Amino acid sequence: MLAHPYEALTPDVVIDAVESLGYLSDARILALNSYENRVYQIGIEDSQPLIAKFYRPQRWTDEQILEEHEFTQQLRELGLPVIPPIANGDGKTLHQYKDFRISLFPRQGGHAPELDNLDNLMTLGRMMGRIHSCGVQQEFVSRPAVDIASYAEEPIEFLLGSGSIPDSLINAYKTLTRDILLRLHAIWKEAGPQPQIRLHGDCHGGNILWRDDNPHFVDFDDCRSGPAIQDLWMFLSGDRQQQQIQCSEVIEGYNEFYDFHPIQLRLIEPLRTLRLIHYNAWLARRWQDPAFPHSFPWFNTERYWSEHIMELREQLAILHEPPLELW
Repeated sequence: MLAHPYEALTPDVVIDAVESLGYLSDARILALNSYENRVYQIGIEDSQPLIAKFYRPQRWTDEQILEEHEFTQQLRELGLPVIPPIANGDGKTLHQYKDFRISLFPRQGGHAPELDNLDNLMTLGRMMGRIHSCGVQQEFVSRPAVDIASYAEEPIEFLLGSGSIPDSLINAYKTLTRDILLRLHAIWKEAGPQPQIRLHGDCHGGNILWRDDNPHFVDFDDCRSGPAIQDLWMFLSGDRQQQQIQCSEVIEGYNEFYDFHPIQLRLIEPLRTLRLIHYNAWLARRWQDPAFPHSFPWFNTERYWSEHIMELREQLAILHEPPLELW
């Protein structure tokens, strides 16, 4: 009996799945860096390699995946540098092979962006403004939203019952996250209702490929509805002064194509906090996938959780500081 569905995804199955869609593989296969799904570069006879994405079973519904595809296709039609899935002759972008759902993508070369380069940040801001000007034109029907419930409350509840946190630290984690949730709700209330637009959702440097002085945005797998700042704050790094300068560059470019609501600067640190909490719940939920214990052996150790609790304490203090301001 197989311990996890992905154990059935052998190289032969991967190649057979791609060939079932009308391509002839040259049998070259390269596993790419992806944990949530399984993603491979597949060599194709007399043609450029393709990227095959095998969606994690039981994570998204077909409707949610197709909303992701529709969004990226709309962006591409507007000339934006995103990589939508390849449609077959019938216009289908999501396919089934045995127990797996699969989509194919053209290969896009590039490297991670230099996020400490202010010109790059200006360019990223412009591109994200264009993406959001499309994102606001309609709403997601099936995709979830970025909110405190799904990114913090539910993950915290899951973690406390998962056995991932050492017994000696459960009470510290429980009391600390209770205080964090109170502060998050208070800041959300202060900021007031914000426009909920279609977002990339996970726009960190690893999901941007830089080539010919331009970014290409990939992996919309976590696209959700939410405030615009969710797609902008991960461009920022360094101390407060550095982030202040970076943020001003990003927003200046962004405002050329879509108006930014400055009150959303208040949400940067809350969103960073949500990501910290959600990440650990993601690891715990995926622990039965053999790739996770192998790649994250430190996750359920006392040292890791002690350091994470310290990180959350520091983050709680930051949540009481004034937000960044635009220069």
